[in-house]
Amino acid sequence: MRINKFSFFLLLCSVYLQAQVSYTHKTSLLASPFEIIVIAKDTTQAKIYVSNAVNEVKRIENLISDWLPNSQISQVNAAAGKKSIVVDKEVFELVQRAINLSKLTSGAFDISYASMDKIWKFDGSMREKPSEEAILNSVKRVGYEKIILDPKTSSLMLKEEGMKLGLGGIGQGYIADKIKDLLINQGCSSGLVNVSGDITTWGETIENKPWQVAIINPFNKEKVFAWFPLVNSAVETSGSYEKYVTFDGIKYSHIIDPRTGWPSKGIISVSVFAPKTELADALSTAIFVLGIETGLNLINQLKDIECLIIDDKGSFHVSEKLVLDTQINNK
Repeated sequence: MRINKFSFFLLLCSVYLQAQVSYTHKTSLLASPFEIIVIAKDTTQAKIYVSNAVNEVKRIENLISDWLPNSQISQVNAAAGKKSIVVDKEVFELVQRAINLSKLTSGAFDISYASMDKIWKFDGSMREKPSEEAILNSVKRVGYEKIILDPKTSSLMLKEEGMKLGLGGIGQGYIADKIKDLLINQGCSSGLVNVSGDITTWGETIENKPWQVAIINPFNKEKVFAWFPLVNSAVETSGSYEKYVTFDGIKYSHIIDPRTGWPSKGIISVSVFAPKTELADALSTAIFVLGIETGLNLINQLKDIECLIIDDKGSFHVSEKLVLDTQINNK
C-alpha cells in the first residue's frame, strides 16, 4: 500500500498529538495542599515541569515567608521601627501591589494584619468573647499606611516596633502566577496549578476542553455547588464555614477585619475569578470583610473580575457579568 507524502505528514501530526500526556502531581508545600497538572510530550518532560514548579515555590517561599527567619519579609519584620531593609525587586513590587489593593479595598485587605494581637482563637479553646477594649487594642499596630517604601533603594520599613507583614493573603496567588509564567516560558502549553485553593490555568485539558473548577457546597463539603470553566484565568475561594466560634448564637469567622479587630459575619464563601491568581486571592478575603453589598459594588467596577458570594443563609449573590450555568447544587 502506498501512502503519499501529504497523508504521511497528517499521520505524523496525528501521532504527535496523541503522544501528549496529562501528568498530575500532588504534595504539600507552604504547609498546604499543592497540586499541579501539566500537559507534556511525555512523562519525562512533565516531571521536569513539575520539578521546576516545586523549585519555584521554594524559591519564592524563601523570599516572602514570614515563618522562615531568614526570608526577606522576616528581616523586614525583625527591623520594624528601627531601620529599612533592602529587598529583591519582586518582593518590593509585590508589597507595593498589596498596598495598592489595601487602598482599593479601604483597608479591608492589609498585609500588616500580621501585627494583630491574636485574641480570637479558633481551635476550640475560647470560652468567652474578647472585650471591646481588647479587640480595639488588638489592631493598634495594623495599618498599611505605616509601611514605608523607597523605590530608589528597593527597601521596606515598618514604621512602628511590633509591626509585622504577612503575605499569606496574596502570596499563594502570586506563587501560582509565577509558576504559570515559568512553565509557559519553558514551553509547557497547558496546565493547572492549585496552591491551597488558589487556582490558575492555561491552555486546555488533554481532551482539548477548557479546564473545569468546582466550587464546593459550603453546607455539604461532599457535594459540588457549581462547576465553572477556567480559560487562561484564575479563581480563589475563601471560606469561613470550617473555622469559627459562636457566642450568644452568633457565629464569628476566622477572617478578621484588620481595621477593627472584629471577625466578618454574614458570608460563608467567596469565589473570585480574575486574570491573575494574586488578585483573586486578595479580593476574596477583602469581600468577606467588606460584606455582600459593598463587595459586589467593588467587583462590578473592576474590569475582568467576577465573584460568587454565598451567605450564611445559603443564598448566593453574583457580580453583574458572572453567568451561572445549570449545574447548581445547593442541597
